[in-house]
Amino acid sequence: MMEPISNQDNRLEQLSQSVARMPSLSVTMMKVLEICNSPEASPDDLNRVISLDPVLAGKVLRLVNSAYYSLRTPVQSLTRAVMLLGINTVKNLALSAAVLKCLEGKDSFRGLSSNDFWLHSLGVGVASKFLAAELGVPLADREEYFVAGLLHDLGKIPLNREYAMEYSMAMKKAEEENRSLHTMEEEIFGFNHCLVGEMIINKWQLGGLFLNTLRHHHRPADAQGDKRSFISIVSLADFLINTLGIGSAGNPVKNQDILPALIRIHDANMDQSSLYSLQSAVLEEIEKAKIFLQISQ
Repeated sequence: MMEPISNQDNRLEQLSQSVARMPSLSVTMMKVLEICNSPEASPDDLNRVISLDPVLAGKVLRLVNSAYYSLRTPVQSLTRAVMLLGINTVKNLALSAAVLKCLEGKDSFRGLSSNDFWLHSLGVGVASKFLAAELGVPLADREEYFVAGLLHDLGKIPLNREYAMEYSMAMKKAEEENRSLHTMEEEIFGFNHCLVGEMIINKWQLGGLFLNTLRHHHRPADAQGDKRSFISIVSLADFLINTLGIGSAGNPVKNQDILPALIRIHDANMDQSSLYSLQSAVLEEIEKAKIFLQISQ
C-alpha cells in the first residue's frame, strides 16, 4: 500500500482553503432555491426572480425553445417558459448554470478532462432520474435525482486542481491495478473526493440530501434510513454510465461487486439484466439532455 504523500491534515486544510476561495452561489440562485423549496411556490414567484437576471432568463428561454422540447411555436414570454418547463426544471437549470460558473476556469481541470467529466456527470444525472422513474419515484421528486447525479463527483475538481500531478498518478495507478479511483485517492491523500464534495455542498448550503449523496455515493449502505434508497439510485446510475463509457470522471473500474448490494437496497423488481435493458433508453435520453448542459455553460 502506498504511503500518503504528505500530512493528511495539511492537505485537508489546503483543500478547505481552496473550497473557501470558490465563488459562492449568486444571490439570484439562493433566491431561486428558497422559492422552489417553498410548498407555496408558484411560477409567478419564480418568474419575478429570474426576470431580474437577464443571463438566467435567456437560458430559460433557450431551453424551452430547444430541440429537447420541440415546441411547434417559439416561446418569447418568460412567464410562459417557466410554466411550460415547471419549477423543478427551472431550478435545475439555474443550479447547473451556477455550479458550472463557479467551477469554470483553466485551472479547474488539469489531470481530468473537463468535457469528459461533465458528460459523465450529465449521464449520471439523466440515468438517476430515469432509474427513479423505473423504481416508482413520484414525478415531482425525480428532479432531485438529476441534480444529485450531476453533482455527485464535484469533490474531484478541487483535488484535481490542487494536486494535479498526484491526481493524475492516482488515475493511472487505478487503471494499472484495476482498482476504483476513490480507494486510490484514499491511499495517496488519506481521504477521497467524497469528503471534498461535502465541503463544497456545505459552502453552497445545498442541504442534507445532496450532502449525503456526495458523502456516500460509493458506499450507500453506510447512509442513514430513507437516504439510503435515494443515494443507491445515484450509485446505480453511476455504475450504468461507467459501464456504458459515457464521459469519464477518472474511474477506470466498473465495480461489478457493488451491483448486487445496490439492487438489494430496493424492494423492487430490479436485477442486473433489467438494469442493462435500460441502456438504449438511457442513451437516447442523454443525447437529448446534452442541450441542457450546453445551455447551462
